[in-house]
Amino acid sequence: IPALIRKVLDAKEQDEPHVDVWGTGAASREFLFVDDAADGIALAADRYDAPDPINIGSGREITIRALAELICELCGFEGELRWDRSKPDGQPRRCLDTTRARDRLGFEAKTDLRDGLRQTIDWYIGQRASSR
Repeated sequence: IPALIRKVLDAKEQDEPHVDVWGTGAASREFLFVDDAADGIALAADRYDAPDPINIGSGREITIRALAELICELCGFEGELRWDRSKPDGQPRRCLDTTRARDRLGFEAKTDLRDGLRQTIDWYIGQRASSR
């Protein structure tokens, strides 16, 4: 996500007509906002003492294509995404089973992907502006 945000914002700033992205965009991933991750880790540290692993995650997945389109939208980039099919997609799917975290900790992610990306992009833009 950080590299894609940077690429999209750079392309927008430099009036580039496109952004190149590896693969086909068909692979799917799950993402968790950092504040939710911290909450989940704190809950697990306080309440979980079993030997079985526990997955802290959102339990929701998105294709890389949909993620890239959402980042472009939130960054205000109106150019084209060009998919470089000569590059790998990586693992086809990564999504955690968060049942144990929900059932044993009462953990559910609070921040949806759009809001988390919006906060991340805003933070990045602020950091970028202050370093110039």
